[in-house]
Amino acid sequence: MAFLKFRVYWEEDDAIYRDVVVKHTQNFTELNNIILKAFEFDQKHDATFFRSNDIWKRGREISKAVYEKEYVAPPLLMEETTIGSEIIDTNQHFIYLYDFVKSWTFLIELIQVIKNADADMTLEYPIVSRIEGVGPMQYGTKGLLGKTFADIEEKYDLSEAKDGFGEEGEEGDHDKEEDDDKEDDDSAEDSDSNAEGGEFFEGEAF
Repeated sequence: MAFLKFRVYWEEDDAIYRDVVVKHTQNFTELNNIILKAFEFDQKHDATFFRSNDIWKRGREISKAVYEKEYVAPPLLMEETTIGSEIIDTNQHFIYLYDFVKSWTFLIELIQVIKNADADMTLEYPIVSRIEGVGPMQYGTKGLLGKTFADIEEKYDLSEAKDGFGEEGEEGDHDKEEDDDKEDDDSAEDSDSNAEGGEFFEGEAF
């Protein structure tokens, strides 16, 4: 048995990648799952792999299911296809497409074949062995933070505070003009307030 180490790049930024290690006898469903885990994506959407070459040309598909679309050749199914059976050379490439609506695309390159004797047999494969760069957020910031962000937003009512800030600023400008007109009339009262420590409440909003 051999272990295959793949480097999985996010198509839009090759500085962002994950290394994953799988057994050559494992299937593409397991490769699919470990890639999604590595990039912290869920498993709710459709997905497919393509055989590829050095210039990332898409070949035959290894798909999660047979979808209603045109195929050049009938797709292989992930759960029925072992990863080792699709390794033609030591620099094998695949393209992975997840969520056909958003078209998350990852480029996969075989970077190492590890002999059984050199593998850590105490680990449960497949595994993520390296993480580089901050990965894309599948659903945006709020989706990434999930319930934690929602709780903070509810506790502090962030959306209402944002709207209130603008209104307060407008009222403040209006009040400032009225205060300027009354400045001379209130000078005597200000003197009395200052004597009693009232300077801390000048312009109070109560």
